[in-house]
Amino acid sequence: MKSLVIVESPTKAKTIKKFLPKGCVVDSSYGHIRDLPASAKEIPAKYKKEKWANLGINVDDNYEPLYVISSAKKKTVKKLKELIGQAGELILATDEDREGEGISWHLLEVLKPKIPVKRMVFHEITEEAIREAFVNFRDVNMNLVNAQEARRIIDRLAGYTISPLLWKKIAPGLSAGRVQSVAVKFVVDRERERMRFRSGSYWDLTARLATNGSDEGRFSADLTHLNGKRLATGKDFDESTGRLAKPDSVVLLNEADATDLKDRLAGGKWSVSDIETNIQERKPAPPFITSTLQQEANRKFGFSAGDTMRTAQRLYEEGFITYMRTDSMNLSGQAIAAARDEVVSLYGENYLYDSVRKFGAKSKGAQEAHEAIRPAGSKFRSPRDSGLSGRELKLYDLIWKRTVATQMANAKLEFTNVTVEAKEGDTTALFRTSGKKILFPGFFRAYVEGSDDPEAQLEDQEKQIPEMKKGDGITCNDIEAIGHETKPPARFTEAALIKQLEKDGVGRPSTYSTIISTIQDRNYVKKEGNALVPTFTAFAVTELLENHIPHMVDAQFTSLMEKRLDDIASGDESRLDYLKSYFEGDKGLRNVVENQESNIKPQDARRIDLPIEGLEDYEVMVGRFGPYAQNKQNGDVISTSIPVDMAPGDITVAKLKELMELSKEGPNSLGKDPETDKDIYVLTGRFGPYVQLGEADEENKKPKRSSLMKGMKPEDMDLATALKLLSLPRALGNHPETGKEVRAGVGRFGPFVVHDGTFKSLSKDDNVLEVDLDRAVQLLSEAPKKRGKGAAAEVLRELGEHNGEKINVLSGRYGPYIKYGGKNYSLPKSSSVENLDLNAAVEIIAKKKS
Repeated sequence: MKSLVIVESPTKAKTIKKFLPKGCVVDSSYGHIRDLPASAKEIPAKYKKEKWANLGINVDDNYEPLYVISSAKKKTVKKLKELIGQAGELILATDEDREGEGISWHLLEVLKPKIPVKRMVFHEITEEAIREAFVNFRDVNMNLVNAQEARRIIDRLAGYTISPLLWKKIAPGLSAGRVQSVAVKFVVDRERERMRFRSGSYWDLTARLATNGSDEGRFSADLTHLNGKRLATGKDFDESTGRLAKPDSVVLLNEADATDLKDRLAGGKWSVSDIETNIQERKPAPPFITSTLQQEANRKFGFSAGDTMRTAQRLYEEGFITYMRTDSMNLSGQAIAAARDEVVSLYGENYLYDSVRKFGAKSKGAQEAHEAIRPAGSKFRSPRDSGLSGRELKLYDLIWKRTVATQMANAKLEFTNVTVEAKEGDTTALFRTSGKKILFPGFFRAYVEGSDDPEAQLEDQEKQIPEMKKGDGITCNDIEAIGHETKPPARFTEAALIKQLEKDGVGRPSTYSTIISTIQDRNYVKKEGNALVPTFTAFAVTELLENHIPHMVDAQFTSLMEKRLDDIASGDESRLDYLKSYFEGDKGLRNVVENQESNIKPQDARRIDLPIEGLEDYEVMVGRFGPYAQNKQNGDVISTSIPVDMAPGDITVAKLKELMELSKEGPNSLGKDPETDKDIYVLTGRFGPYVQLGEADEENKKPKRSSLMKGMKPEDMDLATALKLLSLPRALGNHPETGKEVRAGVGRFGPFVVHDGTFKSLSKDDNVLEVDLDRAVQLLSEAPKKRGKGAAAEVLRELGEHNGEKINVLSGRYGPYIKYGGKNYSLPKSSSVENLDLNAAVEIIAKKKS
């Protein structure tokens, strides 16, 4: 009889099959085959009347979960049952972490096999690893299953208990989560710091000097001390006041002081007063764990956490790297030997570290993973010979370099600090310059954090200064006075937020990418470049939780809950005790929410407290149609919408006054439309400024409107420009080949021209208000050929099959979408076409269906 091997993805199935004995049939569960109900329609009829049915957890019966098989997974279950009927044994080969263990347990519970069952685990998909795992089976680890189930239940309890409270008190559709709410608070707190920040200014001098008057002897130095006192720098300022924290301990120069000092020192006597030289060694960074891989891929390549994990998942399932969800920095003996072989082969014996370098320490709250992320196998595949491309090649190359670097010799650097003294009368100023020389590059040859090209980076790492000795005379060629403003704390990037989550023990490596995707998809955080910017809704929800359910946004409490999940996984804590302590009792979540609900007034919950100077006379609120502000003027309450592209941190009293004045005075007419004789107004709404033809009234409830284009300001708007905006989409003429009309307009993705259903975006040099027919025809000729009516859309990617149906990604008028089973599913904001795989697509389809 054959052995049936079940894994969680078709890619993994395809790879593992190559290394299994011939009598094995391999198939995929496509992730979890059952879960808690995602909607009321998934609840079985016999449970619908139970008071706990919508929650999906019977709290009164030892927190028994109600698991259901979604319609998307029924074909998968049917197929697996048929395969079991033809097999002599069942081998569960899902991932070795808690989630993988949970998938295996659910398969057992649903399939109820009457044949022998074995659990097979491995952390890399290579022939050697699979053959070893095939003779070293174990049972399903119920401690890991209990930890996975406890996490799923507690996340459901938190979300389903608090989210309805947010709907009642703030706005429908909001959500809270045990970990997501803490992550949002981190981002909100950083924005509050930026709001409280007060900038300070200071000046210093940079001198351009020379040792012997030649180009080779030139260098620059910065002023550090004046008459024995250190010069003030940015770190000396109090961020809340913009003033010096300890004004007596430093010298603060303003522009006049700096200019006067520059002029005096230009004619002074300059000489070398001190030289310090020291040699330091740099050690390579540890091999990647999940969090550091996400951070470094974000810094180097701009990958989101989700992009990184999806790419790493494919690399693992295709047999290129070890398991990618880990917080262990340990490298196996096999990996160390392979890395050391690579060092000798590529760089020579002198670049090999003199002993085996091990990294045994684990991050806070480390789980049950076995090894760091590294190239798979006993011999590492070179990135250039891997056959990979695109993101997969970039990420594999990164992992390969970091792993090889761990076994390379330390880099040796020489640092030279030179102090130059300038004297003029009773003024003595000290300038400092520093040089850095790489004496031996060591692991720098393979890997430099934050650098894409280590070889190119070596030169950049060095800073050459001329040879000098104490007492040498120095020529001053020029002095520049430079002004500085202190900067507010930087907003979080994805990499920085992951680092903060890891530092505080909030969440676990396997959950970071989901957390960051969730807070963006639910509109708590928006991305501006690489920065994560909190929305007004994020402020409102965070304030409500801080004031009424503080443990929900307490990083220390959340970290403790994670630690207790780790204890369940190791068998040191009971799943039931954990759930009861969280949900029941006077301080349990259920009781806290019930007691606090009556204390929360919706009007207060929608009011946002922004720590902005001068905002005391204004109220900033979150409403049904977005954020708005209001204040009282002469007894009347004046309200104004806040544009959606304005972040809380961008608000100033001046901006609110401007918006209020527009609301108070009402619209001013730019003039009359020559065709209709209606007034044209410039207005501001929640989506920013726009022009409007006529007034809204009973006869004309929706007058024609057109948003101002990027770079346009309401105060600069004139009648001619407004008429052009209102003419959009405007007719340019008929296409010379078809005789059909060509039009220009502005849509969801910016300015475009369109002809017979074919759209083409305008270039940055084109103006939609000025583009003519000839230019439009030229642009349209560059567009992809239009599909005939009823023809299939262009297939961007073929992901594979699910339940016998193909899943493809297609191009659409409004962006890419997933096609499955005759239906279309739009991609979430956090997903990209390049990084979408079959598993992720199945999850998106399941969520959209629910």
